[in-house]
Amino acid sequence: MTIAAGAFSLGGILLFVGLAVVALLAQSGGGYAGAPFDAYVWRVTRFTLLQACLSTILSVLFAIPVARALARQAKFSGRIWLLRLMALPLGLPALVAALGLIQIWGRQGFLNTVLAATGLNDPISIYGLFGILLGHVFFNMPLAARLMLAGIERIPGEYWRTTANLGMPSSAIFRFIEWPAIRGLLPGIAGLIFMLCATSFTIVLTLGGGPAASTIEVAIYQALRFDFDPPRAIALSALQIALTGALLLVLKVLAPPPPESETTGKAMKRFDGMSGQSRLADGLWLVLALVFVGLPFAAIACSGVQADLPRLARDAAVHRAFATSGVIALLSAAISVGATAVMIRAQQVTLMRRQAGAAARGFTGMISASTSFVLLVPPVVLGAGWFLLLRPFGDVARLAPAVVIAINALMALPFVYRVLAPAMATHAARTDRLAASLGIAGFHRLRWIDWPPLRRPLLMAFSFAMALSLGDLGAVALFGSQDMTTLPWLLYSRMGSYRTADAAGLALLLGLICLVLTVLGTAGEDGAREGRDA
Repeated sequence: MTIAAGAFSLGGILLFVGLAVVALLAQSGGGYAGAPFDAYVWRVTRFTLLQACLSTILSVLFAIPVARALARQAKFSGRIWLLRLMALPLGLPALVAALGLIQIWGRQGFLNTVLAATGLNDPISIYGLFGILLGHVFFNMPLAARLMLAGIERIPGEYWRTTANLGMPSSAIFRFIEWPAIRGLLPGIAGLIFMLCATSFTIVLTLGGGPAASTIEVAIYQALRFDFDPPRAIALSALQIALTGALLLVLKVLAPPPPESETTGKAMKRFDGMSGQSRLADGLWLVLALVFVGLPFAAIACSGVQADLPRLARDAAVHRAFATSGVIALLSAAISVGATAVMIRAQQVTLMRRQAGAAARGFTGMISASTSFVLLVPPVVLGAGWFLLLRPFGDVARLAPAVVIAINALMALPFVYRVLAPAMATHAARTDRLAASLGIAGFHRLRWIDWPPLRRPLLMAFSFAMALSLGDLGAVALFGSQDMTTLPWLLYSRMGSYRTADAAGLALLLGLICLVLTVLGTAGEDGAREGRDA
């Protein structure tokens, strides 16, 4: 039953993507007569790989000391709020976050104003490769740090007691205890960040500064939006998938995941972060992360409070957009988390069978690949394909919400999978054999064995998926209208009509909603930690 449900979910994903691609190819008629890969395409391909590699490296290198500092300093005032702040970039629309970065790093931004006051009149330019890297690190470093932190916190508590008894220095603890746990997560984290950066669209358009900083995603958008050349768009999408897929395969081979360790499940207090030197080093990294992530949000908040918030609160268009965004976010998050959990469990059950042959391994490999490669199919390709499929059935606007929900659920799969897969793997390694020997299955296992330890990662994944859906602009861009307006689409419309004060107020509203979601996603985190450490 579990394997059948996982196969059904996998089939639904492949069918949804495949039908959109087929619809675009069918629309091309006689096909594309020109060369799909000209000098422009090769130039944007090189730039795409360059900025994606640099963004991934910078994000991961910044995230490792931040995650380690958060793991070592388990108790300090404001820790939970720092974790919630670091989850906010994931849910904000890229356009809103880019505006916050411009207010800090732009020509008239805070940083250049301070430098000018000190006599340095040559301002920092946020546009070009520097701005793209800055935007990508802002979005992806907090995500990487949270995923690494979750991996470090799953290290058996007995390890920390052993390190304390042996008097191991901090460098040895990192080398023998923390680094193996982080190394096993790096292929997934680096691959996810690389795909996000390679498929980045809004950040490149906003901070790229011109045609010299274009990516494959921008070329795909131009092929569909301006030229309506589906074969060229499909060829570019295939190139994007091939390049990133090859890199993911290399990462998977170079850093296989570490085996799960036997443990009683009881967490122990860490002692390696209690020295003055450790506290100082960790504090500096946490302050740096706080400033880097927090300043753009502070700029957004300052601009937002200057808007006429009471008038926006009474605006009927805002009410409709809020309701539409809420329904779409709830449904897409539920579909994404449910489908991902079912597929992960199907993987585990398949591999537990004694006669797990090549077919079983291929099935589990397809599940892992699907949760990553769906991110490489641009939402504009999916949206355009389904627009063509639904057009013969009448008014597309009536079915548009269902398409947007499906696309948002699909785009959240990689994030949900990265949150749930390690937690479910650890839980399965610790409970599957005992549950099978006791004959506990079905609802009783779900209620008494699975739900208590998996509640927090499920809630975190759900909040991530909701935040992603709330901040999405790509899927709704093709279907947005007066009948279906979401908060990001309304924000984009107000910016397009030069109602910047309203746009700032809506950006603040989106940020507050995402903050509430991150609070819900981390609910009980400190309490659970204190209970384990007691």
